[in-house]
Amino acid sequence: MDTDRWSSTVRRGCTALSLVAVGAFVPVTAQGTPSGPDVSSWQHVDGQMIDWHAVRAAGHQFAMVKATEGLHYVNPYFVTDSVLMRTAGVARGTYHYARPELPPEPQAAMYAATVLGQNGPLDLPPVLDLEVSGGLAPPELIDWTHRYLNTVRALTGRTAIIYTYPHFWQTAMADTNAFTHHPLWIADYSGGEHPEVPGGWPHWTFWQTTDRGSVPGIGGATDVNVYSGAQGDFARFANMSGLFGSS
Repeated sequence: MDTDRWSSTVRRGCTALSLVAVGAFVPVTAQGTPSGPDVSSWQHVDGQMIDWHAVRAAGHQFAMVKATEGLHYVNPYFVTDSVLMRTAGVARGTYHYARPELPPEPQAAMYAATVLGQNGPLDLPPVLDLEVSGGLAPPELIDWTHRYLNTVRALTGRTAIIYTYPHFWQTAMADTNAFTHHPLWIADYSGGEHPEVPGGWPHWTFWQTTDRGSVPGIGGATDVNVYSGAQGDFARFANMSGLFGSS
C-alpha cells in the first residue's frame, strides 16, 4: 500500500527492527488460497495499463486498487482498472488513503462517491488505509477513525476493512481493541508463518506479505496479499453471487 510509495518507505523504516526478511517473501499457502496484488498509479509504469487478464490467469482472484486520498486526490487509473478487472473476473477491493489531518466525513463521502458504493458484483467491502496519524494523538485518531468508518457504513451499507501495520496500530492507535468488528488487513513482511496481529483482533482477513512481489501483467514490483478465510467463503465475501442474480 502506498501514497505513491512514500508511505511504504516510512512503514518499512518504522518497522525495521521487527522485520526479519523484508523483501519478496510470499508465504506458502494452501492450494487455492485466494491471493492478489494491490495497486495504485505507481504500478502503471510510464502510463502502461495493467493486464488484468494476465493477473487472473496467474491465479490471482482479487486485487485492491487505490481509489482516493485525503480530500483532493483520485487515482487517475481507478476507473480503467475497475472496468478491466471486472471484465477479467478479478474481484475488486478499493481503498482510501487516510489523511487524518483533514476531517473524516468529507473524505468518506468523496471515497464512497468515487467507488459508487462498492456494492456491485465482484466488489469486496470498502477499505480504509490507515498508516499516518496526521499529527493526531491516539484518542483523537481513534475518534477520527470511528467517524470515518461510520460515515462509510452509512453511505455504502458495508462494514469497511481496516488496513494497517502492527507498529503503527500499537503506537498511533495505542493498540486499541475498539475496531475488532471490522475485518483486518495487516501488512507484515517479517517472514513468519503468520502475521503479527495488533489491537485485539482475533484473526486477520487479508495479509500483505510483501511490497516487492512480481505479478504477471503488472509492471514492476507490487504488493501481494492472501485471504485467510476468516470472513467465510471468498465468493460470498466478494459479492460474486451478484454475477448470477442471486442473494
